[in-house]
Amino acid sequence: MRLNPSILYSRIMLAAALFLWGPSHIVAQGVNPAAAGNTSAVQATPTAPPAAALRDLLSAACAQNQKDFLRFLTARNKEAFARLTPAARVALMKRFVLLGEPGKPTSTTNTSGRPTVSCQTPAVTTDMQIGGADVRDNIAFLPLELRDSQDSTGDTVHQATIGLVREDGEWKLLSLGLLFLDLPALEVEWDAAEMDSNESTAIESLKKISAAIQTYLHTYARLPQSLANLGPPLHGAPTADSAGLVDSDLATEAKNGYTFRYVIVGGTAVGAEAKYEIAAKPASYARTGQRSFLRDSSGGLHGADHHGGIATPADPRVE
Repeated sequence: MRLNPSILYSRIMLAAALFLWGPSHIVAQGVNPAAAGNTSAVQATPTAPPAAALRDLLSAACAQNQKDFLRFLTARNKEAFARLTPAARVALMKRFVLLGEPGKPTSTTNTSGRPTVSCQTPAVTTDMQIGGADVRDNIAFLPLELRDSQDSTGDTVHQATIGLVREDGEWKLLSLGLLFLDLPALEVEWDAAEMDSNESTAIESLKKISAAIQTYLHTYARLPQSLANLGPPLHGAPTADSAGLVDSDLATEAKNGYTFRYVIVGGTAVGAEAKYEIAAKPASYARTGQRSFLRDSSGGLHGADHHGGIATPADPRVE
């Protein structure tokens, strides 16, 4: 599968946007400008050269291995990375390899000693060739060429420059091109963007659960006792205990930063007047979501900020 060059370029630009930071912040990143120009302040030679560090960083990003990826962040960014939600951490790693799913990394070295990292997924394989490092005391810049492994004409080739900084004797990620990585500055914006996405997903999940309950009621002539009854069976055909109407995440009452609660109201599961409510609230208030939502017993959908609490039928209606 060949990467469309316009798509590849837009993905690189999206990655660059994530690293937007002013050069005046270099000191906060762990780069001492005085030390950069003073050979007496240069730290001890790291155990691995810059190209090897970048190779291992790309391999970790390919496999979406958060533990290994964390090794290549500066102390400042490491703390912020740990505070990001799991989805945000994965999103950051994806942008280094331009692939939407975890891959299998392999590395080779050419006759000049320059490594290439291949990231193989079921859909496509991206080759990332690392060029020679331009080392300036405790800062190194390395050219990186990315292309679809099936590209024989160069249509998908794109170049980027990765900056590394030497911190405590090891090479850490500093920049992509001329744009510097500052995760603490991105945290608030990233949380806000993820909350918007999670809230939209929570609303859709409530609608899916409601539709699944209606299908269950039609099929088994009663309401499910819990969301677990709507989940996929472990084996064999669907049953009233595991009807296979929602995915396993919704069946366990948690998905995309929200938790869900289903209750039967106004009767029993088999009574003519039996009704139900479904509530969704942020798993981590102000990090994975801000508003809480409720599908009331009449089918209306409501939402408001309850600081992580349960929404009520008195809240404004949402679409």
